[in-house]
Amino acid sequence: MPNSPNAKKALRQSEKRRTLFRQQRAALRTVLKKARVAAEGDDQEAAEAAFRLAAKRLDQAAAKNLIHKNVASRTKSRLSAFKKKQAS
Repeated sequence: MPNSPNAKKALRQSEKRRTLFRQQRAALRTVLKKARVAAEGDDQEAAEAAFRLAAKRLDQAAAKNLIHKNVASRTKSRLSAFKKKQAS
């Protein structure tokens, strides 16, 4: 347990930050899953729309330092390759 007032405040801030990041990361995972499910389906327009939304959310997460920019780039690349593979 923190003893000093500074340590107590730091603990409060880190807990608040952790819950916020968990919510944002969970929402990002949901968007990615929807994009993968849409790519497996028959509707190519829906798959493209879901991919565009996922790419946008990945870029936003990278801009907010929720994930690293290289992770966002790699995920977009893999999702695009998966979408193309399912389309053929």
